[in-house]
Amino acid sequence: QVQLVESGGGLVQPGGSLRLSCAVSGLLVSRNGMAWYRQAPGGNEREWVATIPRAALSTYADFAKGRFTISRDNDKNTVYLQMNNLRFEDTAVYYCKAFGSDSWGQGTQVTVSS
Repeated sequence: QVQLVESGGGLVQPGGSLRLSCAVSGLLVSRNGMAWYRQAPGGNEREWVATIPRAALSTYADFAKGRFTISRDNDKNTVYLQMNNLRFEDTAVYYCKAFGSDSWGQGTQVTVSS
């Protein structure tokens, strides 16, 4: 069973940075594509943010390009999302997900506010 534990969220001012972590168990991130999603306050659906495939270039939603970077640490079996130059509209709960799995973690709250 795939388990995902997101962490690293918090309150940050506009223009600030955060690094989110997703600790994975039940599969190897080195052998599986991973993705980050987010759900804004009051939003009904989770919005795709970025993907790191098993063996291809990472891809990003337009709003994330140039500001966010997805990466993984195979030794720690963890996926990261480095977020820079954060904006008010980045406020959301952020989730990671593994390709081919329906499991979701509890998410981590990111709040961008002055």
